[in-house]
Amino acid sequence: MLQEDARRSNRELAGLLHVAESTCLERTRGLLRCGVVTGVHAHVDLKKLNRSVQAMVAVRLRPPDRAVIESFHSFVVGLEETIEVFVTAGTDDFLIHVAVRDNDHLNDFILDRLTQRREIVDVRTSVVFRHDRKVAVNLLA
Repeated sequence: MLQEDARRSNRELAGLLHVAESTCLERTRGLLRCGVVTGVHAHVDLKKLNRSVQAMVAVRLRPPDRAVIESFHSFVVGLEETIEVFVTAGTDDFLIHVAVRDNDHLNDFILDRLTQRREIVDVRTSVVFRHDRKVAVNLLA
């Protein structure tokens, strides 16, 4: 229930779960202590932040060693267009979720920012038409 709305008060959460407020508070603190809950985040409307175009940018690096990967990771995480960064196995080394003003901004980002890095040997870009996020994630059996 916290995943659906982290702004819920302890009282409201306890009522929904049909447990005492003290029990609810202790369970919530336990989830924080053991690292199940790692933070509380606000979801923002990217369009209202002048970021109407989203894309997934797949990047392959050479040589694929730890120093190159760590250096590129630090670089790409620091870019204002970057929303999320995934270090991957397989054909690509990185999958970068970006949000930009428009297609011209995306083109400039790829050509002027990313491909200027010597370690990049391939870039493939897929424009995101729709992005949905699962609100609640449960423990797998």
